[in-house]
Amino acid sequence: MKIIIAPDSFKESLDAASVASAIAKGIRKVLPHADIIERPMADGGEGTLDALMRGTSGQTRSAHVLDALGRPCTANWGWIEPDTAFIEMASAAGLEQICPHKRAVMQSDTTGVGMLICKALDQGARTIVLTAGGSATNDCGAGMLKALGLGLRDASGDELSGAPHDLARLASLDTSSLDSRIPTVRWIVATDVDNPLCGERGASSIFGPQKGATPEQVRNLDETLAHFADLTSEIKGEDKREVPGAGAGGGIGYGAIAWLGATVRPGAELVAELVQLDHLIAGADLVITGEGRLDGQTLYGKAPMQVIRTAYRHGVPVIGIAGSLGTGYEAMYEHGLGAAFSLAPGPMSLQQACSDAANLLQNRTRDIMRTMLLGARVGPDRWPTE
Repeated sequence: MKIIIAPDSFKESLDAASVASAIAKGIRKVLPHADIIERPMADGGEGTLDALMRGTSGQTRSAHVLDALGRPCTANWGWIEPDTAFIEMASAAGLEQICPHKRAVMQSDTTGVGMLICKALDQGARTIVLTAGGSATNDCGAGMLKALGLGLRDASGDELSGAPHDLARLASLDTSSLDSRIPTVRWIVATDVDNPLCGERGASSIFGPQKGATPEQVRNLDETLAHFADLTSEIKGEDKREVPGAGAGGGIGYGAIAWLGATVRPGAELVAELVQLDHLIAGADLVITGEGRLDGQTLYGKAPMQVIRTAYRHGVPVIGIAGSLGTGYEAMYEHGLGAAFSLAPGPMSLQQACSDAANLLQNRTRDIMRTMLLGARVGPDRWPTE
């Protein structure tokens, strides 16, 4: 029996590789000789780099950069020969890197992301994929662009940082020192959102509160990003703020689209393509996927939905396992999901579920596989009838 395990991470609990490993252990308790292939997935957020490097011949590299608050840190990036680099925003400017009580979106920027990009350029990258999820920032990618040579100046001509508290005083953009290698590179932004830069569905309104922004700060952030886009449009001669995905990563999607010429791709689709998910699933007997929460939002750009659609094309049954099943998860049944299960065997706190997720995954998978074997032995034609 060939089983493909292709889950996303369970946020704040287990990364995707650990989820896949726990599911595999549960399967082997029932089917010790099954042909099991673990293929961790992601959709552009934290863990995307790891999923890509595990599923390809890529190399994980590291560099000393600055985190979202300007503190020294070590961040990872990826390389696939001959000349493709993968920059994970979450590794250099990630929300999970910062303790909740220290998160300060007005003082955070993407300088570290730009520093990683400079490393990739120095290594001769000709294609750079920026994964835009999991950010602690809302700076429109200004910090990243500053690291690439864009000057950010106030009315007196003094240099500003890329953080929103400084960008509020932005008066002009100086392109004279912008890295000359930018036009020689193919740029891709991988994301699981299609939000524009500004407005009710923009980066600040939708994602700012998750990063600690108050309602007043959300309004200020939205105005700041709009002003940055105004200045950019004057220089570039076109306005990219409404492009789907411009609001990804606190607006870094916009910075990459407008200044680097990046195209936007769904992160889950890109990961599936690079790890050859379609080839792996073809001919499999079963696929198991999942994430921390399966709900109606999973339908829109999330990794499990990409797995479900791929399996459906090949006629392979899919089981979803999640920390919890939220409102609207049943809609996935219409798109190829065969069955969905949550982890908790009974009442427990979120903290308990997160801390014991690996064991819960093993046990739930074991029970699922035993149920499948029971069905195979009894068969639907042998169930008792009324």
